Amino acid sequence: MLKVNDLTFRMQGRLLLENTSVVVPMGARVGFVGRNGTGKTTLFKLITGEYGPETGSVTVRRGMRIGQVAQEAPGNDKSLLETVLEADVERTELMAEAETATDPNRIADIHTRLSDIEAHSAEARAGAILHGLGFDAENQARPCSDFSGGWRMRVALAAVLFSEPDLLLLDEPTNYLDLEGTLWLENYIARYRHTVIIISHDRDLLNKCCNSIVHLENLKLTAYKGDYDFFEKTRAERMALQSKMKAKQDAKRAHMEAFINRFKAKASKATQAQSRVKALEKMGTIAAVANDDVAPLHFPSPEKIPASPIINLEKAAAGYEADKPVISKMDLRIDADDRIALLGANGNGKSTFAKLIAGRLAPQGGRVTRADKLRVAMFAQHNMDDLLPEQTPVDHIRKLVPNEPEGKLRGRVARMGLGTEKMDTKAKNLSGGEKARLLLGLATFHQPHLLILDEPTNHLDMDSRDSLVMALNEYRGAVILISHDRHLVEASAERLWLVNDGTVGPYEGDLEDYRRLILRGPGSPSSRNEKAAKVKASAPEPSKEERRKQEAAKRGSQSDIRKRIGQLEAIMKKAEEAIRKLDKLLATASTERDAKRIRDLATKKAEFERRLVEVEEEWLLLSEAVA
Repeated sequence: MLKVNDLTFRMQGRLLLENTSVVVPMGARVGFVGRNGTGKTTLFKLITGEYGPETGSVTVRRGMRIGQVAQEAPGNDKSLLETVLEADVERTELMAEAETATDPNRIADIHTRLSDIEAHSAEARAGAILHGLGFDAENQARPCSDFSGGWRMRVALAAVLFSEPDLLLLDEPTNYLDLEGTLWLENYIARYRHTVIIISHDRDLLNKCCNSIVHLENLKLTAYKGDYDFFEKTRAERMALQSKMKAKQDAKRAHMEAFINRFKAKASKATQAQSRVKALEKMGTIAAVANDDVAPLHFPSPEKIPASPIINLEKAAAGYEADKPVISKMDLRIDADDRIALLGANGNGKSTFAKLIAGRLAPQGGRVTRADKLRVAMFAQHNMDDLLPEQTPVDHIRKLVPNEPEGKLRGRVARMGLGTEKMDTKAKNLSGGEKARLLLGLATFHQPHLLILDEPTNHLDMDSRDSLVMALNEYRGAVILISHDRHLVEASAERLWLVNDGTVGPYEGDLEDYRRLILRGPGSPSSRNEKAAKVKASAPEPSKEERRKQEAAKRGSQSDIRKRIGQLEAIMKKAEEAIRKLDKLLATASTERDAKRIRDLATKKAEFERRLVEVEEEWLLLSEAVA
C-alpha cells in the first residue's frame, strides 16, 4: 500500500502540493494525470525518497520493492538480454553464488530459491519483453552501445518490467515507443500482478490499463475509480455541480448582505440583521471552478488546393545507401484531402517514407511525381534541436517575415498557443510542450498543402492533444501521421498504410485489427491484412473517385442502390440539422466567451461537415448509377 498523508512540497519556492492526501491500495493500476508542470514527476521522486516532504508523509508497505525506469539509458558492451537479466538482482546474485558455493546445504537452498523465483524461465521472459518492445532475437544479442538513446530507453524499460517490482512507477513510458510497442505495453500493464502507477497523457493506454485515476490539480490529489473516460465524465459532472452550488451560494450571500445593509440601522430589524451576520460568518466558501482552458492550436490551410494526386509514386524506392533501399516497389498516390496514418514497427521505414514524401530524401528508383508548386511541411521530434536556444518565439517568427510589424508578429505567436508571458522567453527556457507548439507553428507557417507529423504528441498533455485533433480536423490540406497515440490516429486519420517487409501499402483493417495482430506475439503467421498490404503495394492504388466507384459496384442491384440512397438522404438531413443546432450553440458560447465549449462545438461541427461531404459524394455517385 502507498499512503500520501497531508503532504506539502515546494520546488525552488514554488508550491506544488499542499496538504493533500491519497491512498493507493495493493494491486491497483493507477493512471496519474494532470497538466504538464503540476508536479507529477515530483511526486514520484517523493515516493522513491529522492525528495523529502516539507510537511506530511509518503509511506509504503515495509519491504516493498519500488521500480522505475533508469534515468540514464544503458550504454555498455553487455548484450540487451544480459542487461535485462541483471535487473533481477536476487537471481543474478544467486546465480553467481551457485558458481562458488561449496556447502551442500547452501547449494540446496540456492537452487530451491532459484526454482521459487522461476529462474529457469528468466531468459525466455526477458526475451519476450524485449521482443514486445521491438527487439528481435538478433538485436537482443547485440551490445547496448550499438543502439541510439531512444532504443536504449526501451532496454531500460524492459529491465524494470522484468524485475517485477511490487510498486512499478512509469513516467510517460510511451514517449520512446512506437505504436506497436505502446500496444504491447498496454497489454502487459493490464495483466501486471502488482501495483503500478503510470504518468501518461495517452487516453487509450489509461483506458485499457487502469482501474483508477489520481488527478493532480490546484495542488491537490483526487482519486477516482474507473478508467480515464469515466474519470473525465465524473470530473465534468463534479465541476458542473460545483459551479451550480457556487452560483446558489453567491446568490444567497448577496441576498443576506443586502438585508444586512438595508436593515442593520433599524432597531426593529437589528436582531434579524445580526443573526444574518453570524450566518454569513459560518457560511463556508465554495471555490469557483478554475478556468484552465488550454490555448488552441491552429494550422493555416492552403489558399489554393492543387488537383489530385498531389504526389504519385510509381515503383518508387528510397534509402540511404546506394543499391540498398529501405523501402521499394511503392505504387501509391496521395490526394489533396487525404488523411493517412502510417503503421509499422520502428526501423521498418516510416521515417524514410516521410522524408521521401517531404522531399528531404531523393528516390533511389522508380518515379515520384509532385503537383506544381506543392508545399510540404514536416514536424519530427528531433527538430527540437532546430530551435535557436537564445532566441524567443517572436525572434523565430521575425526571421520568416522580417518586415512585419511587431504587433502582427506577436499575433502570429499567439495563434500558436503561446501566451504573452512566453513570447519573450528564450527557446531554451520553454517547456517541451511549448517548444512543440512553436515548431508546429514554424512548420505550418507558409500554409502547406501537405503536413507530415512524426510523433507530434510526445510533449503535449491531454488537453493539448485534443487541441491538436481539432486543429487537424479544421486544416484543409492533406495529412500524413506517424503516432503511437491511438486516439489521435482514430480521430484524425481516414486511411491506414502499413510499412512492412520493405514496402508501403494500404492496410485493410482498423486499429483494433492491428492491435490483435501485434499482440499475437513472436512467431505468429502473417495476418490477412498484412498479406493484403503486400499485394496492394505491388499494384497502383486507386484514386478516391475510383475507390468510391468500386464501393458502388459492390452495392448490388438497383433496388439495393435506391435503398442505400434513401439511407444516405436521411443521414444528410440529420447531419444538416445537427450543423444548424451547433451553429446556434456556438453563437451562445461565443456570447458567453466559453472558450472550451467553443472548441468542443467547433470540433463536432467540423466532424459533421466532413461526414456530410463524404455522404453527399456517395449519394451523388449512387444517384448517377441509377439515373
